Amino acid sequence: MSFHRRHAPIALTLALAVAAGGCGKESPPPGQGEAAMTAEERGTGQDPEPERTQLGDGFAEGIELRAYPPLEIPEGSPKVLFLGDSITAGLHLPPDHAWPAALQRSLFADGIPFHLQNAGVSGDTTAGGLGRMDWLLKGSPDFVVIELGSNDGLRGIDLANTESNLHAIIKKAQDAGAQPILMGMDVPTNLAEYAEAFSAIYPRLAEVFDIPLVPSFFDGVGGHPDMNLKDGLHPTPEGHDVLAENAKAVLKQALVGDGTEDQ
Repeated sequence: MSFHRRHAPIALTLALAVAAGGCGKESPPPGQGEAAMTAEERGTGQDPEPERTQLGDGFAEGIELRAYPPLEIPEGSPKVLFLGDSITAGLHLPPDHAWPAALQRSLFADGIPFHLQNAGVSGDTTAGGLGRMDWLLKGSPDFVVIELGSNDGLRGIDLANTESNLHAIIKKAQDAGAQPILMGMDVPTNLAEYAEAFSAIYPRLAEVFDIPLVPSFFDGVGGHPDMNLKDGLHPTPEGHDVLAENAKAVLKQALVGDGTEDQ
Protein backbone atom coordinates (compact mmCIF):
# COMPACT_ATOMS: atom_id res chain seq x y z
CA MET A 1 0.00 0.00 0.00
CA SER A 2 1.45 3.28 -0.97
CA PHE A 3 0.60 6.91 -1.19
CA HIS A 4 2.51 9.64 -2.93
CA ARG A 5 5.17 11.11 -0.68
CA ARG A 6 3.79 14.64 -1.04
CA HIS A 7 0.70 13.62 0.90
CA ALA A 8 2.03 13.03 4.41
CA PRO A 9 -1.27 13.18 6.41
CA ILE A 10 -2.89 10.25 4.64
CA ALA A 11 0.38 8.37 4.44
CA LEU A 12 1.03 8.87 8.15
CA THR A 13 -2.34 7.30 8.94
CA LEU A 14 -1.30 4.38 6.76
CA ALA A 15 2.00 4.09 8.57
CA LEU A 16 0.21 3.89 11.90
CA ALA A 17 -2.10 1.18 10.56
CA VAL A 18 0.84 -0.87 9.37
CA ALA A 19 2.62 -0.40 12.67
CA ALA A 20 -0.45 -1.79 14.41
CA GLY A 21 -0.02 -4.95 12.36
CA GLY A 22 -3.32 -4.81 10.53
CA CYS A 23 -2.13 -4.51 6.97
CA GLY A 24 0.23 -7.44 7.24
CA LYS A 25 -2.56 -9.73 8.43
CA GLU A 26 -5.28 -8.91 5.94
CA SER A 27 -6.41 -11.66 3.60
CA PRO A 28 -6.88 -10.94 -0.10
CA PRO A 29 -10.46 -11.00 -1.33
CA PRO A 30 -11.67 -14.32 -2.78
CA GLY A 31 -11.02 -14.56 -6.52
CA GLN A 32 -13.74 -14.30 -9.11
CA GLY A 33 -13.24 -14.99 -12.82
CA GLU A 34 -10.16 -14.09 -14.79
CA ALA A 35 -9.56 -10.88 -12.83
CA ALA A 36 -8.37 -12.77 -9.75
CA MET A 37 -6.35 -15.86 -8.93
CA THR A 38 -6.76 -18.58 -6.34
CA ALA A 39 -4.38 -18.62 -3.41
CA GLU A 40 -2.52 -21.50 -5.04
CA GLU A 41 -2.14 -19.49 -8.24
CA ARG A 42 -1.00 -16.42 -6.27
CA GLY A 43 1.64 -18.62 -4.69
CA THR A 44 0.48 -18.06 -1.10
CA GLY A 45 -0.37 -21.71 -0.44
CA GLN A 46 -3.81 -21.30 1.09
CA ASP A 47 -7.16 -19.69 0.38
CA PRO A 48 -8.99 -17.56 2.94
CA GLU A 49 -11.89 -19.38 4.58
CA PRO A 50 -15.10 -18.56 2.69
CA GLU A 51 -16.94 -17.43 5.84
CA ARG A 52 -14.04 -15.47 7.28
CA THR A 53 -14.71 -11.79 7.93
CA GLN A 54 -11.77 -9.79 6.62
CA LEU A 55 -10.25 -6.89 8.53
CA GLY A 56 -11.97 -3.69 7.48
CA ASP A 57 -15.18 -5.24 6.15
CA GLY A 58 -17.72 -2.45 5.84
CA PHE A 59 -15.24 0.16 4.68
CA ALA A 60 -16.88 0.05 1.25
CA GLU A 61 -20.34 0.58 2.74
CA GLY A 62 -22.21 3.19 0.75
CA ILE A 63 -19.89 2.82 -2.26
CA GLU A 64 -21.79 2.23 -5.47
CA LEU A 65 -20.49 -0.93 -7.08
CA ARG A 66 -20.82 -1.59 -10.79
CA ALA A 67 -21.83 -4.62 -12.79
CA TYR A 68 -19.20 -5.43 -15.40
CA PRO A 69 -19.93 -7.98 -18.13
CA PRO A 70 -17.11 -10.48 -18.69
CA LEU A 71 -14.68 -9.63 -21.45
CA GLU A 72 -14.17 -12.04 -24.32
CA ILE A 73 -10.39 -12.08 -24.55
CA PRO A 74 -9.16 -13.73 -27.76
CA GLU A 75 -6.98 -16.78 -27.48
CA GLY A 76 -3.37 -15.92 -28.03
CA SER A 77 -3.65 -12.53 -26.33
CA PRO A 78 -0.73 -11.70 -24.03
CA LYS A 79 -0.81 -12.76 -20.39
CA VAL A 80 -0.19 -9.95 -17.91
CA LEU A 81 0.62 -10.87 -14.31
CA PHE A 82 0.05 -8.15 -11.70
CA LEU A 83 2.28 -8.74 -8.67
CA GLY A 84 1.31 -6.46 -5.81
CA ASP A 85 -0.16 -5.80 -2.38
CA SER A 86 -3.64 -4.81 -1.18
CA ILE A 87 -3.90 -2.04 -3.76
CA THR A 88 -3.52 -4.52 -6.60
CA ALA A 89 -5.77 -6.99 -4.77
CA GLY A 90 -8.48 -4.31 -4.55
CA LEU A 91 -8.98 -4.82 -0.82
CA HIS A 92 -12.59 -4.19 0.38
CA LEU A 93 -13.90 -4.27 -3.21
CA PRO A 94 -14.83 -7.01 -5.70
CA PRO A 95 -11.78 -8.09 -7.74
CA ASP A 96 -13.24 -6.66 -10.95
CA HIS A 97 -13.16 -3.18 -9.36
CA ALA A 98 -9.40 -3.27 -8.70
CA TRP A 99 -7.13 -1.23 -10.92
CA PRO A 100 -5.73 -4.19 -12.94
CA ALA A 101 -9.27 -5.11 -14.04
CA ALA A 102 -10.08 -1.45 -14.76
CA LEU A 103 -6.94 -1.26 -16.89
CA GLN A 104 -7.87 -4.44 -18.73
CA ARG A 105 -11.30 -3.00 -19.60
CA SER A 106 -9.82 0.30 -20.71
CA LEU A 107 -7.27 -1.29 -23.03
CA PHE A 108 -9.83 -3.80 -24.29
CA ALA A 109 -12.00 -0.83 -25.35
CA ASP A 110 -8.97 0.47 -27.26
CA GLY A 111 -8.65 -2.82 -29.11
CA ILE A 112 -5.73 -4.08 -26.99
CA PRO A 113 -6.87 -7.23 -25.15
CA PHE A 114 -4.83 -9.15 -22.64
CA HIS A 115 -5.38 -12.00 -20.20
CA LEU A 116 -5.24 -10.74 -16.62
CA GLN A 117 -3.74 -12.61 -13.68
CA ASN A 118 -4.15 -10.66 -10.44
CA ALA A 119 -1.56 -11.83 -7.90
CA GLY A 120 -2.17 -9.04 -5.41
CA VAL A 121 -1.85 -10.08 -1.75
CA SER A 122 -2.75 -7.71 1.07
CA GLY A 123 0.16 -6.73 3.27
CA ASP A 124 2.72 -8.16 0.87
CA THR A 125 6.32 -6.95 0.84
CA THR A 126 9.03 -7.27 -1.78
CA ALA A 127 10.30 -10.36 0.08
CA GLY A 128 6.85 -11.93 -0.08
CA GLY A 129 6.52 -11.14 -3.77
CA LEU A 130 9.93 -12.61 -4.49
CA GLY A 131 8.99 -15.75 -2.60
CA ARG A 132 5.96 -16.23 -4.86
CA MET A 133 7.68 -15.58 -8.17
CA ASP A 134 8.82 -19.09 -9.06
CA TRP A 135 5.29 -20.42 -8.67
CA LEU A 136 3.65 -17.53 -10.47
CA LEU A 137 6.01 -17.78 -13.42
CA LYS A 138 4.78 -21.32 -14.04
CA GLY A 139 1.80 -19.60 -15.67
CA SER A 140 4.18 -18.25 -18.37
CA PRO A 141 3.14 -14.58 -18.27
CA ASP A 142 4.29 -12.33 -21.09
CA PHE A 143 4.41 -9.28 -18.82
CA VAL A 144 4.84 -8.85 -15.06
CA VAL A 145 3.56 -5.59 -13.60
CA ILE A 146 5.28 -5.02 -10.24
CA GLU A 147 3.47 -2.94 -7.60
CA LEU A 148 5.46 -3.70 -4.45
CA GLY A 149 7.66 -1.95 -1.91
CA SER A 150 5.39 0.42 -0.02
CA ASN A 151 4.91 -1.98 2.88
CA ASP A 152 8.69 -2.33 3.05
CA GLY A 153 9.05 1.42 3.32
CA LEU A 154 6.34 1.92 5.89
CA ARG A 155 7.95 -0.75 8.07
CA GLY A 156 11.37 0.80 7.73
CA ILE A 157 12.88 -2.28 6.10
CA ASP A 158 16.49 -1.79 5.08
CA LEU A 159 16.57 -0.15 1.66
CA ALA A 160 19.28 -2.51 0.43
CA ASN A 161 16.95 -5.45 1.10
CA THR A 162 14.04 -3.83 -0.72
CA GLU A 163 16.19 -3.01 -3.74
CA SER A 164 17.75 -6.46 -3.75
CA ASN A 165 14.32 -8.12 -3.67
CA LEU A 166 12.98 -5.96 -6.50
CA HIS A 167 16.17 -6.61 -8.47
CA ALA A 168 15.64 -10.37 -8.05
CA ILE A 169 11.94 -10.14 -9.00
CA ILE A 170 12.77 -8.28 -12.19
CA LYS A 171 15.57 -10.68 -13.08
CA LYS A 172 13.37 -13.73 -12.49
CA ALA A 173 10.72 -12.26 -14.78
CA GLN A 174 13.25 -11.53 -17.51
CA ASP A 175 14.90 -14.93 -17.19
CA ALA A 176 11.46 -16.48 -17.66
CA GLY A 177 10.96 -14.51 -20.87
CA ALA A 178 8.52 -11.98 -19.42
CA GLN A 179 8.71 -8.19 -19.73
CA PRO A 180 8.72 -6.53 -16.29
CA ILE A 181 6.92 -3.21 -15.83
CA LEU A 182 7.67 -1.33 -12.61
CA MET A 183 5.27 0.89 -10.66
CA GLY A 184 7.11 3.70 -8.87
CA MET A 185 6.40 3.76 -5.11
CA ASP A 186 6.86 6.46 -2.48
CA VAL A 187 6.67 6.61 1.31
CA PRO A 188 5.75 9.54 3.62
CA THR A 189 8.03 12.56 3.55
CA ASN A 190 8.14 12.51 7.35
CA LEU A 191 10.57 9.63 6.91
CA ALA A 192 12.99 12.27 5.60
CA GLU A 193 16.15 10.93 3.95
CA TYR A 194 14.79 7.40 3.99
CA ALA A 195 11.83 8.50 1.85
CA GLU A 196 14.07 10.15 -0.72
CA ALA A 197 16.38 7.16 -0.93
CA PHE A 198 13.39 4.81 -1.13
CA SER A 199 11.81 6.65 -4.07
CA ALA A 200 15.13 6.59 -5.95
CA ILE A 201 15.14 2.79 -6.01
CA TYR A 202 12.54 2.55 -8.78
CA PRO A 203 14.01 4.76 -11.52
CA ARG A 204 17.43 3.29 -10.75
CA LEU A 205 16.22 -0.28 -11.28
CA ALA A 206 14.27 0.75 -14.38
CA GLU A 207 17.47 2.19 -15.82
CA VAL A 208 19.62 -0.79 -14.83
CA PHE A 209 17.26 -3.26 -16.48
CA ASP A 210 16.03 -0.92 -19.23
CA ILE A 211 12.38 -1.62 -18.37
CA PRO A 212 9.24 0.54 -18.41
CA LEU A 213 8.48 2.59 -15.29
CA VAL A 214 5.33 4.35 -14.12
CA PRO A 215 7.08 7.01 -12.00
CA SER A 216 4.15 8.42 -9.99
CA PHE A 217 1.69 5.58 -9.81
CA PHE A 218 -0.38 7.06 -6.95
CA ASP A 219 -0.83 10.54 -8.39
CA GLY A 220 -4.43 11.67 -8.05
CA VAL A 221 -5.26 9.07 -5.39
CA GLY A 222 -2.85 9.52 -2.48
CA GLY A 223 -3.97 12.45 -0.37
CA HIS A 224 -7.38 12.65 -2.06
CA PRO A 225 -10.06 11.59 0.48
CA ASP A 226 -12.72 11.34 -2.21
CA MET A 227 -10.62 8.71 -3.96
CA ASN A 228 -10.25 6.50 -0.89
CA LEU A 229 -12.56 4.34 1.20
CA LYS A 230 -13.52 5.05 4.81
CA ASP A 231 -10.29 3.50 6.06
CA GLY A 232 -8.38 6.28 4.31
CA LEU A 233 -5.96 3.70 2.96
CA HIS A 234 -7.50 1.92 0.00
CA PRO A 235 -8.96 3.38 -3.19
CA THR A 236 -12.61 3.62 -4.11
CA PRO A 237 -13.67 2.26 -7.51
CA GLU A 238 -13.04 5.76 -8.88
CA GLY A 239 -9.61 5.75 -7.27
CA HIS A 240 -8.79 2.45 -8.93
CA ASP A 241 -9.87 3.97 -12.24
CA VAL A 242 -7.32 6.75 -11.70
CA LEU A 243 -4.58 4.23 -10.94
CA ALA A 244 -5.48 2.33 -14.10
CA GLU A 245 -5.23 5.53 -16.09
CA ASN A 246 -1.85 6.31 -14.52
CA ALA A 247 -0.48 2.97 -15.71
CA LYS A 248 -2.32 2.80 -19.02
CA ALA A 249 0.09 4.57 -21.36
CA VAL A 250 3.08 2.52 -20.22
CA LEU A 251 1.33 -0.85 -20.46
CA LYS A 252 -0.31 0.12 -23.73
CA GLN A 253 3.05 0.93 -25.26
CA ALA A 254 4.48 -2.36 -24.02
CA LEU A 255 1.58 -4.36 -25.46
CA VAL A 256 1.54 -2.51 -28.77
CA GLY A 257 5.30 -2.95 -29.08
CA ASP A 258 4.68 -6.64 -28.49
CA GLY A 259 2.52 -6.72 -31.60
CA THR A 260 -0.81 -6.92 -29.77
CA GLU A 261 -2.50 -4.32 -31.95
CA ASP A 262 -2.10 -6.60 -34.94
CA GLN A 263 -4.14 -9.40 -33.38
